[in-house]
Amino acid sequence: MGKKDKKDIENEQVEAAQTETVEVDEQVIEEQTIEEKLETELKQEKDKFLRLFAEFENYKRRTSKERIELFSTASEGVMKTLLPVLDDFERALSHIDDDKEAEELRKGVLLIYNKLVSTLEQKGLKAMKVEKGDVFNADNHEAITQIPAPTDDLKGKIIDIVEKGYLLGDKVIRFPKVVIGQ
Repeated sequence: MGKKDKKDIENEQVEAAQTETVEVDEQVIEEQTIEEKLETELKQEKDKFLRLFAEFENYKRRTSKERIELFSTASEGVMKTLLPVLDDFERALSHIDDDKEAEELRKGVLLIYNKLVSTLEQKGLKAMKVEKGDVFNADNHEAITQIPAPTDDLKGKIIDIVEKGYLLGDKVIRFPKVVIGQ
């Protein structure tokens, strides 16, 4: 019986070793799958973080751009209300030029006009450059009327400028009003 007991003991030890190996293998497989799961979750969280970070950066850029635009055009309402005053100064100067006796008056009005123009230019106001003979562009000009062109080369071109156009920064706050030839 002693031999059988030894064989039985050896068989039990072999079975126990095999069982331990299977259990260790199962633990390694479980650990690998846990590690793989954690790596997958980490990758997903990194991806979410990067997307959120990129979205936040875009938000910061967009809001700072909007803020800059707001500051640059904050005075738009004031500028629009001052444009008729500027037009009146220009009309007064053109009428004073016709009167030779009002030289001192002309100097005073011109001084005030230049001061007003320089102040508005410092705040970002610029007159749009439009000249007679330029090609009419509906995106940049406002046609108030069409008249027969004096010559064929003026057809579809600007014949007269009734009112100047102005930019505040890069934004058009008043389109130039023009007469075009047909």
